[in-house]
Amino acid sequence: MKYSKWLSALLAAVVTGQSLQSQQLVTYPAPQAVIYSMHNDDYTVRVRKPGGEWQDLFEYKVKVDLDKVQEASMVHFDFSGTVEVMVRKNNENVRTVKVRPEVYGVQPQVKGNVITFTLQQPRNLSVEFNGDKLHNLHVFANAIEKIKPSPADTNVIYFGPGLHLPKDTAGKAFHIPSGKTVYLDGSAILRGKLVCDEVKNVRILGRGIIDQTPEGIEVKQSDSVEIDGITFINPRHYTVYGGASRHLTIRNIKAFSCQGWSDGIDLMSCSDVVIDGVFMRNSDDCIAIYGHRWKFYGNARNYLVTNSTLWADIAHPINIGLHGNTQAEGDTIENIVFRNINILEQDEDDPDYEGCMAITCGDLNLVRNIRFEDIRVDDFEEGQLFNIRVVYNSKYNTGPGRGVRDIYFKNITYKGSNSTYPLIKGLDKDHTVEGVTFERLVINGKLITNAAAANIKIGPFASRILFKN
Repeated sequence: MKYSKWLSALLAAVVTGQSLQSQQLVTYPAPQAVIYSMHNDDYTVRVRKPGGEWQDLFEYKVKVDLDKVQEASMVHFDFSGTVEVMVRKNNENVRTVKVRPEVYGVQPQVKGNVITFTLQQPRNLSVEFNGDKLHNLHVFANAIEKIKPSPADTNVIYFGPGLHLPKDTAGKAFHIPSGKTVYLDGSAILRGKLVCDEVKNVRILGRGIIDQTPEGIEVKQSDSVEIDGITFINPRHYTVYGGASRHLTIRNIKAFSCQGWSDGIDLMSCSDVVIDGVFMRNSDDCIAIYGHRWKFYGNARNYLVTNSTLWADIAHPINIGLHGNTQAEGDTIENIVFRNINILEQDEDDPDYEGCMAITCGDLNLVRNIRFEDIRVDDFEEGQLFNIRVVYNSKYNTGPGRGVRDIYFKNITYKGSNSTYPLIKGLDKDHTVEGVTFERLVINGKLITNAAAANIKIGPFASRILFKN
């Protein structure tokens, strides 16, 4: 670094109260094997430490939106301290720029077709030029990795820089034994799903990419599995598919999908789950919590979902309760908290599958003690702000839900047309919704004190619907 640039960096560190040692920046070159097939040239993106040399990032092509598949872009890097980001829009003149989630307050400086902005903490961002959300740039600015295991460790399955294909070509899978740590380098790309089947104490870490797989990661009949930092591009079905597992932790993953039934995180009969800091852009449900389905049996209890961004190009950002066990007394889905969530989109024209926050209770499930707190919802294309129902869905259910009890919404804000007509409805006198409370529901800056002000439809067999300041 030249003396003048070193001095500029020192002054910037003094102003922000940071040491030079705290200013770290790690970038990840793409594997040579995918340079042409996975690149999108809509943008040129560079990053640097304050006063340092600009470093080029690889702009990955990610496919989004099932309705008409489009090609958006994604970049990723790690940093601590402060980082400056520069984005050039290559193929169109810049008229407007928006960086979402807006709650982060990122205000870009615009000069011609180039924008710059500064980050001082990790963020998952959508940069949208000229109102275009289908060809946007996703910027994943991660924290510096705390754990980076050694390739020589015999308990580590290490995927270094490059393209990796499984030996199991039939299932296109890597099967992970108990007690192992799987590490994906930030320049590693896997084209095979990771399978945790009847295992325990597994960690899947890193900054690498799982690309074009049947599913991203399967966790079946397992205990104590942690997934942290991985990016998923266009799995055929689920990003993380969990069944009858406990003590599952999912942190800081990012996902894109564009095919039918390409859900994000779908968990059947799983309990004791933490989901934190994820960015899910899916062409189906982003996060779905169910009881029994297929070979998975049991209740679903004790979930904490926090600090995340959800973008449903179709279906639900959040969906709870559709599947359960009608061959027994039904399952209980309970004690679930969603807190500090940004919802950037929903586009769903089928009324059975609408609801940014949806509880769709079927299959003899009892859904109770669900809390949504500090949820920010941007204007979305089509759907409902929330949908709380007991149902008997002829396509997916073999029986009605038992009921929905004690749902609490606190500090929910929505900015949009207020024409989404949210629905709260039981099925009949024996299958009811009881106890839905709204504390500080705010629509377009206005505190909502009754159902009519939010265009909420309260159907039959729903009781104790309360609004609090």
